[in-house]
Amino acid sequence: MPLQATIMLLAGFGIPLLAALNARLGAQIGAPATAAFVLFLVALAVAGTAMLVTGAKGVDALSAQPKHLFLGGLFVAFYVLSVTYVAPSFGVGNAIFFVLLGQLASAALIDHFGLFGARQTPLELPRALGIGAMIIGVYLTQKA
Repeated sequence: MPLQATIMLLAGFGIPLLAALNARLGAQIGAPATAAFVLFLVALAVAGTAMLVTGAKGVDALSAQPKHLFLGGLFVAFYVLSVTYVAPSFGVGNAIFFVLLGQLASAALIDHFGLFGARQTPLELPRALGIGAMIIGVYLTQKA
C-alpha cells in the first residue's frame, strides 16, 4: 500500500507540472492544440516503450473488450486540450483547483456505485465530510 500511495502522490504531483509545461508551450508557439499533440506523441513513445519492455501483454485481448472502456483516451485528450487552452489565462492553480473538484466528485460517484469494476465504497457521512474538508482545503489554497 505505501508504494501505491507513493506512485499516486507522484502522479498527482505531475498533473500541475504537465498543465504548466504544456500551457506554456502552447502559449509560446501560439498553438495549444499543437502543444497537446506533441505531448501525446511523447506520451505515446513512453507508453509504447513501457509496453514493449513488459512484453506487450494484453494486445491480443483488446479487440474483445467493450468499446466504452476506450473512452479514457477521450477524457485524457479533453483534459490536456482544456488545460493547455485555459491555464495560460486562468492560471495553473485555478485550473487545477477545478480539476481537483471534478476529480473528487467523480471519484466519489465511481466508488459509491462501484462503476467500471471499481471497488464499491459507499459514500457515508465520514467519507463525505472528508471529501468536503478536502474541497475546503483546496479552496483555501487558492483563495489568496
